[in-house]
Amino acid sequence: MLDFTSDIADDRLSSRTAEPARDNDRVLLDAYSNAVIDVTERVGPAVVRVETGPKVRSARERGGLGSGIVISPDGLVLTNSHVVGSSKEIRLRDTEGFVTDAHVLGVDPDTDLALLRADGARDLRYASLGNSKSLRRGQLVVAIGNPLGFESTVTAGVVSALGRSIRSVSGRTIEDVIQTDAALNPGNSGGPLVSSAAEVIGINTAIINGAQGICFAVASNTAQFVLSEIIRHGYVRRAYIGVAGQTAPIPRRHAVVAGVDNKMGALLAQIEPDSPAAKAGLLPGDVVIKLDGIEINGVDDLIRALDRDRIGRTLAMDVLRLGRLRAIDIHPVERKQVARN
Repeated sequence: MLDFTSDIADDRLSSRTAEPARDNDRVLLDAYSNAVIDVTERVGPAVVRVETGPKVRSARERGGLGSGIVISPDGLVLTNSHVVGSSKEIRLRDTEGFVTDAHVLGVDPDTDLALLRADGARDLRYASLGNSKSLRRGQLVVAIGNPLGFESTVTAGVVSALGRSIRSVSGRTIEDVIQTDAALNPGNSGGPLVSSAAEVIGINTAIINGAQGICFAVASNTAQFVLSEIIRHGYVRRAYIGVAGQTAPIPRRHAVVAGVDNKMGALLAQIEPDSPAAKAGLLPGDVVIKLDGIEINGVDDLIRALDRDRIGRTLAMDVLRLGRLRAIDIHPVERKQVARN
C-alpha cells in the first residue's frame, strides 16, 4: 500500500512558505511603485516643455524641443544649452497646457546648461536642487521629460556610475557627470533626474546612440555653481591663457632628466598673439606638466585648473621645452564671454 501522507504534507508546507514570499514580493513592488509615484506627483508639475523657434513655422524654419525644470516660484528654469541654442523665441509649456514666453538669462556650453526666466508666470510649482555628492551607485532615480514629443513621460532606473566625464559641445569636458539607466530619448534633454526624496540631483543631457541604458546627467552641484554664476555675472567666469593643445606622452628619458613623474602632459600646439601665454614666453612644442602646484597630465587637467579662482593671479607653471624643465610665471585673465548668435 502506498503512503501519500508525506507528499501531501510537503505540498502544504511549500504552499505555506510560498504565500509569505508572494506577500513580500507584493510589498516590495508596492514600495518601489509608491516611491516613483510620490516623486512624480511632487516634481512632475515643475517640469516644463521647452519649445524654441517661431510660433508659426514655415517649411524652411524648424524649431527645437526639450525639457526644463522650474527651480523657483518666480520662474527660473534650468535646461540644456543645446536645447535653447541660439534661439531668440522660447516658450514654456507646463503639465496643464499653460504656455508662456521665456528669455535666456545665461548659457554655459562648457557644462551644457542654460538658465531661463518665464516672462509672464509667477507662483509656479518648482523643485529643489539636491546634493549630488550624497548619491550612491544603485540608488533609485526618476527621469521626467518630454521624449520624442510625448509630454510628461516618467522613467525610472538607478544610478549606474558616478564621477563620469563627457565632452561638451565646446570641446571641454563636463566633470562629475552621473550615469544612469533611466531610459532617456531626444526631448528628455534639460529635464530633471530626481532622487527618491524628490530632489533634483541632475539635469539630463546626453545619451549614447546605439546603446541601451547608458545615459548621462549633469550633477546638481555643477548646476548650482553655474546657476549662481549666471545670476551674479550673466555667465560663468573662467580663466584664459590663450593656448591650444593636446594631451601627449612625455618621453621617459625627458622625464628622468627633468626629474618629474608625469607620464603625460599638455602639449601646446598654438599660442595666440598678445595672450597671457605669449606674454609669459610660452612656445609651440612646450609641454605643460604643472600649474599653480597642480600636476597637469593632459589638456583636460589644464582646462580644469583654469577656473575663476585663478583669474588675475600670477601662477607658477612648469613646462618641458626640448626635454629640459623650465619654470614660467603666467598671469591668466578672465575669458571673454561667447555671445549668442
